[in-house]
Amino acid sequence: MNLRLILTSLLASAAIVSASAALAQDKGSVDPKPLPPLANPNDPKLGAKELFGRKILPTTGPTRVVGFYAHGCIAGAQALPINGDTWQVMRLSRNRNWAHPDMVALLERLSAKVHKDAGWPGILVGDMSQPRGGPMFTGHASHQVGLDADIWLTPMPNRTLSRNEREEMSAVMMVRHDRLDIDPTVWTPNHLTVIRDAAQEPSVQRIFVNAAIKKALCREAKGDRSWLSKVRPMYGHDYHFHIRIKCPAGATECETQPPPSDEEGCNAADFTYWFQDSVLHPKPEPEPAKPRPAMTMAALPPACRQVLAAPNAKP
Repeated sequence: MNLRLILTSLLASAAIVSASAALAQDKGSVDPKPLPPLANPNDPKLGAKELFGRKILPTTGPTRVVGFYAHGCIAGAQALPINGDTWQVMRLSRNRNWAHPDMVALLERLSAKVHKDAGWPGILVGDMSQPRGGPMFTGHASHQVGLDADIWLTPMPNRTLSRNEREEMSAVMMVRHDRLDIDPTVWTPNHLTVIRDAAQEPSVQRIFVNAAIKKALCREAKGDRSWLSKVRPMYGHDYHFHIRIKCPAGATECETQPPPSDEEGCNAADFTYWFQDSVLHPKPEPEPAKPRPAMTMAALPPACRQVLAAPNAKP
């Protein structure tokens, strides 16, 4: 991958200026502003996102996954090129198209498979990880170790999107207005094919979708349904699905999670929680919730300090 091309496109892209959740449909900026230098980067109370968010390049050296999906970092990350024959990266201003090489290879392979099996021109790739992983300013608790990626449930157009389109274009909402099922005016059998192709990848451990999408997959899947056990309902994920892969072989500092059970997760009881009115239409709290303290470096594995301090890879 040509890091200079990425750096030129995303010169100040570590500056994530929005304070709102960076979901698939949230717009980016064609002119991101660099973050100001930190007055005291060694302050133990400083949020780790302030440090990782200012790193616009990965480290030199071999790939090293440190910690868990929601509290860790990655050294030697690889960038998914922003354009491929069967994929394009969205929201370039976020500079989140970095991951473990296994994830990059999976996305390239999956995009070609989706092109063949579902007839999509390709896939639109949302957030992966930051150049050195770690906590992000907006949008995710996970995506910290280069083993998570978001795929839009909107096919890639049969042309190269402009930089402005990549920042401004919205993904398509797949969930019906009452949130109890998919929207039949936009959901197609090919959406099932795309998610199934991803779930059938041996390295994929979890796929997160909105509960209404899981409900549709359970109803529509034919033949081998074993892949459904990997697909889990999760808040959000109305516009995209989230791929999580296993800890790579030999990554001894990577903290895994239990493998999914063999159950399809398609019984009525599996959806009881997700389709409660209190979950579908939560009432506002009488008083605004206090913001949670930012994750500090002390909450991350000690090796993440080494990752932050390591030299930049050459652009």
